[in-house]
Amino acid sequence: MNDDKLPDCCENADCCGNGEKKRQKKEVELTPYGRIRRKGKRERVSVPMPEQEPLVRAKNFDEVPLGYMAEMAMQEAQRCFQCKGERARCVPNCPVGINIPKFLDEVAEGDFQAAIMTVMEDNLLPAICGRVCPQEEQCQMECIGGKRGEPAMIGRLERFVADWYAVHGEKPEPMTPPEGAQKVAVVGSGPSGLTAAADLAKKGYDVTIFEALHRPGGVLVYGIPEFRLPKRIIDREVENIKLLGVKIYLNAMIGKLFTVDTLMNEKGFEAVYLGVGAGLPYMMNVAGKNLKGVYTANEFLSRVNLMKSYEFPKSPTPLKVGENVAVVGGGNVAMDSVRTALRIGAENVHLVYRRSEAEMPARNEEIHHAKEEGVQFHLLTNPVELIGDDDGHVRAVKCVKMELGEPDDSGRRRPVVIEGSEHELLADNFVFAIGQGPNPILPATTPGLKTDKWGCFLVDDSQMTSIPGVFAGGDITGGATVITAMGDGRTAANGIDRYLTARREEAEAVRQ
Repeated sequence: MNDDKLPDCCENADCCGNGEKKRQKKEVELTPYGRIRRKGKRERVSVPMPEQEPLVRAKNFDEVPLGYMAEMAMQEAQRCFQCKGERARCVPNCPVGINIPKFLDEVAEGDFQAAIMTVMEDNLLPAICGRVCPQEEQCQMECIGGKRGEPAMIGRLERFVADWYAVHGEKPEPMTPPEGAQKVAVVGSGPSGLTAAADLAKKGYDVTIFEALHRPGGVLVYGIPEFRLPKRIIDREVENIKLLGVKIYLNAMIGKLFTVDTLMNEKGFEAVYLGVGAGLPYMMNVAGKNLKGVYTANEFLSRVNLMKSYEFPKSPTPLKVGENVAVVGGGNVAMDSVRTALRIGAENVHLVYRRSEAEMPARNEEIHHAKEEGVQFHLLTNPVELIGDDDGHVRAVKCVKMELGEPDDSGRRRPVVIEGSEHELLADNFVFAIGQGPNPILPATTPGLKTDKWGCFLVDDSQMTSIPGVFAGGDITGGATVITAMGDGRTAANGIDRYLTARREEAEAVRQ
């Protein structure tokens, strides 16, 4: 075998050097969790993460995965082949560019402080990303280990080092903006806004976040349930960003309290980043959608996640569900909705989706957890009418069966109605979880801000909108995940830095 024909992983797998099989004694250490190897053949199967039992967790809001212990994390990290340079395909598939081989090597050696510092060079929300980002479609998808078995569990290890840091890590000293620092406003404290704010603060800018809700976090707090992302985790990550000198104003809806023009022309901000998300829910145009007991996922989840309706009457916001709940949709929000319905008392929870499971956009892990917990899946099924009782409350949903036809514009096969397949599902509550779009408040109050036909803000490669000095990113520009929103925030922070640096240099040239 010639060197130039070796498999990509060979130089790091210690299984072949110049094409000849090496005979060497493997270094093996025994732990309560199995073998840890720094040399020799890597384990093909990942270290499983402990979880709550399905029937137990379906009745509580405690986090489902319990996390790795130190020895488990070290063992899993040592499955990494430590690919170098361009061979490390995981790195370019991370939207924020974490040096993944370096941080995994540090975990493997037990140097957790170094590992979290490596991660936080590029990501100040590691405990969040480790829990909710779709690593299986990004960094882990290109892992060499996944070609011959399971990839290294990068997300689980990111979560581990973040949680270790919260208990044991050395915390940085609080920072304040330099004297005379240029001011930047960030609108929205979701993952995109928090990332942009953190990166700008580290570059020496005076950053202020304006958040419309009464607590920071955006979709992280109102959209993602406690059992997937505990609120204490979000609060912890936000506090880390505050340590950088970032200020956060709550109950401050830009477009109502101030306009973007006011921020730039009267409040002294030289640039603005719009990370406002896409919080306008979509509903199907079906008869009965205005019946009592019908919700959008946005309202349903906000009542539970943000207002803690499951603690009523301790919490002042009630949310009562009946015995039967139906949810339409196939994404992560739909999975969050059905799993939440179980936890607040529904006996039978139905997930209605018009395509097959293969077309579902939800993470495989979320689908798996929903099935384990007892959610009933009705695939290739579509609601066509909501049926009410004499009191105007939903009692059932009329559905039709579907079959997959030719692909549509999305590349997925278009669902086609099967004639004569009408049937009913009992439903005391019905939830639309079919997506959401941009809120029109900002475009309506910001002259010159261009949008596409869906209302998403148009931006250039630096995330700048049609208005000089106004940048945008995340769901409001078409993003779909926490980590891609964070990637937009990072790109925008670099774009804002270049924009303001050019303005400083122009002003200096005029003075001279």
